[in-house]
Amino acid sequence: MIFKKLRNSFSQVPLLGWLLGAVIAVLLERYLGDGLADVLGLPKIPVLFGFLIMLKKPLLIPSALIFVLLIYALPISGVARLSAPFTNRLVAWLFKFPTIIPVVLHLGFLYAILHLWSDVSAYRVLTLKLTMIAIMVTLSLNVVNGYMGEFSCSHPGFMALGAYAASVFTVVLFAKDRLFGPAILPAALGPYMFPVALIIGGLVASLGALAIAIPSFRTRGDYLAIISLAFMFIVKSMIENLEVVGGPRGLSSQPDYASLPTVFLWTVACVWIINNFVRSTFGKALCAVRDDEMAANAMTVNTRQTKIVAFLFSAFWAGVAGGLFAHVLRYVNPGTFGLQKLAEVLAMVYFGGLNSVYGSIVGAVSLSMLGEALRPLEIFKWIIIPLLLILVMIYRPTGLIAFKEFDVKKLIEPKHEPEKEV
Repeated sequence: MIFKKLRNSFSQVPLLGWLLGAVIAVLLERYLGDGLADVLGLPKIPVLFGFLIMLKKPLLIPSALIFVLLIYALPISGVARLSAPFTNRLVAWLFKFPTIIPVVLHLGFLYAILHLWSDVSAYRVLTLKLTMIAIMVTLSLNVVNGYMGEFSCSHPGFMALGAYAASVFTVVLFAKDRLFGPAILPAALGPYMFPVALIIGGLVASLGALAIAIPSFRTRGDYLAIISLAFMFIVKSMIENLEVVGGPRGLSSQPDYASLPTVFLWTVACVWIINNFVRSTFGKALCAVRDDEMAANAMTVNTRQTKIVAFLFSAFWAGVAGGLFAHVLRYVNPGTFGLQKLAEVLAMVYFGGLNSVYGSIVGAVSLSMLGEALRPLEIFKWIIIPLLLILVMIYRPTGLIAFKEFDVKKLIEPKHEPEKEV
């Protein structure tokens, strides 16, 4: 009964209210976190909601839980509930304007939260960037494995092509490197040309995808899985034998262009474009091909062209994500884009849910954060995560959030009080 009352009470809170509560929470941590950590006997502010401290030092579990409760849980829930009347009126007023205005406001609050939260340590910044890149890769693979109904294993290869293409572009033009020599253009132009480097990485990945798509989509069945897996190993072996890009030693000296706002903007663009793609007429045709290819062909859908375009589109975003990945780490190695990367991406897709932008975001964020949270367990981490995936596959075969549309207007609209029964 109490749980039902709480759920009904918080169901009236719009998304803006939760974001406002999160802003207050990260501000509290920024200005009061060090002092509270000292009082509770913690060595420093818990960088990942206390999980790392609790696993490393079990005696500090009560202190870590109290810190999370006082800094995050109570402020977020309290501010969200108390501000619900105001935020509902504000969102209702904003909806009088074009939808882009309330969307930009919500994105501004979201970025402020991420910026303030990650500003505490460099570890948080790196974790946040890699998580957003994981969202891009998971979304792009879900276009093929979810919406198109095929099974592709080539995304690590697409990431590798995008990472090396973007890295060669920026290193040759704007960085001094032992392989390529001095920079050709002034370094000040680099940040402005970085989007061009990422687009080139995406286009190179799409060209690689074309080499798979042309033979694969002449057939049906599991041929795409076999050919795409072979493509991943071909790309990895090819880069390992190309001394011009460092061979197995990898390529370094990438300029520091992948800042947090840059990665955030590219992630937002990826989510928006892919969501529009799958909800468009072309996306509906793609789903028709997945459900029954012969029926879709009878209804004048060019099934082969539809699958090739979707596959190239998916590869483009995997290449962009690879370019960002290389510039976040400022080093890229062909060994990174092997079977382990493939297993990670596939796990995120199927854990979050097929045919769902929501599911891809949830799968990428949850598994990325879970992997970092369980890092102190070392080898046992690779036992816990697979067991969790097995349980999900048994009880939720399609993933946690499958076949659910990502409707931005419904997500940010004001919440109205439920009508009382007469």
